[in-house]
Amino acid sequence: MRLASFNVENLFERVKPMNDTDWKAGRDTLTVWAELNGLFAKSTYNAADQKNILDRLDKLGLAKSDESKFAILRQNRGKLPATRGGKLVIVATGRGDWVGWVEPKTEPVNAESIANTGRVMGLVDADILAVIEAESRPALVRFSELLLPQVSVKPYDHIMLVDGNDDRGIDVGLLTRDAWPIRTVISHVDDRDGSGNRLFSRDCLELELGAPGGGSIWLLVNHLKSQGYGSAAQNDARRLQQATRVREIYEARVAMAEFVAILGDFNDTPDSDPLAPLFKDGKLQDVSKNPKFKDDGRPGTWRNGTAANKLDYVVLSPVLWDRVTSAGVERRGVWGGTKGTLFPHLPEITKEVEAASDHAAIWVDLDLG
Repeated sequence: MRLASFNVENLFERVKPMNDTDWKAGRDTLTVWAELNGLFAKSTYNAADQKNILDRLDKLGLAKSDESKFAILRQNRGKLPATRGGKLVIVATGRGDWVGWVEPKTEPVNAESIANTGRVMGLVDADILAVIEAESRPALVRFSELLLPQVSVKPYDHIMLVDGNDDRGIDVGLLTRDAWPIRTVISHVDDRDGSGNRLFSRDCLELELGAPGGGSIWLLVNHLKSQGYGSAAQNDARRLQQATRVREIYEARVAMAEFVAILGDFNDTPDSDPLAPLFKDGKLQDVSKNPKFKDDGRPGTWRNGTAANKLDYVVLSPVLWDRVTSAGVERRGVWGGTKGTLFPHLPEITKEVEAASDHAAIWVDLDLG
């Protein structure tokens, strides 16, 4: 059986700033968006808050209109800003005065990129494929049933995605072949931290799959907090909380089932402090550390594949670890460097915008007997 994880970076539509090949510009835009919605949540807007709100509206191009190139200001009840004496001012005194938010605009993903995402899935040929940053279950179903056959890849039989906590449409999901039916789905979107806030940026999606010979395998599919869109200290602290909770969920599950895997985009390196709850005690390791792993000389999975770009993982329970027959990274869907020459990619990728993803897929073959 082949198990894999692939950050597809959306299938058909992607938030505009995230769809930009200029990653820094897109990240900066999304940082401003996140800061603005954080300011909106305050119960009272003091003078400094009002100034910061106006500053960020201006940065998003929303100072003169509720719609800009990248964002839309929704004002469903009450007013946030208004023009007074020819000057834009904040008229809401706090969250209770109005109902609204700022949301980023979406745009279609490059058509060739969509096809190349399907081609990568064909190259990986996983029986069980975790997908990261998929926009919805209907989008996954359409992609499988309509797009995959166009690139000579067999559609998947079972598809699951639960709407997560990220309103940009970057959720985690799972596609499986017929021999691996999805029996149980447990969402952790409402897990809370010590302050009562939702813990997971997207979800820790817990699934039980039936196995062909009987029994089952449990998967924890994750997309942990990114390193952008906020201060490094805050992001690291959030990722640490998430990794701690993932380990708790894993320990509870492995106490009842031998076949358990944690997989997805963890947004950090294995030696980082935020991922210490998963890796520091040495009881869990990514498949890239397994003796059967096919090392291509690049330890990372994101962009250029450097060690600092190791973001994607398949982590196995001890019983599964001992059943690894092969493992590797499929990076032919990634552009690779400014000129796309760092490593081979699909011949259909002629420029960066046509890349299947910034992320390589990571896979493992398991002999479940």
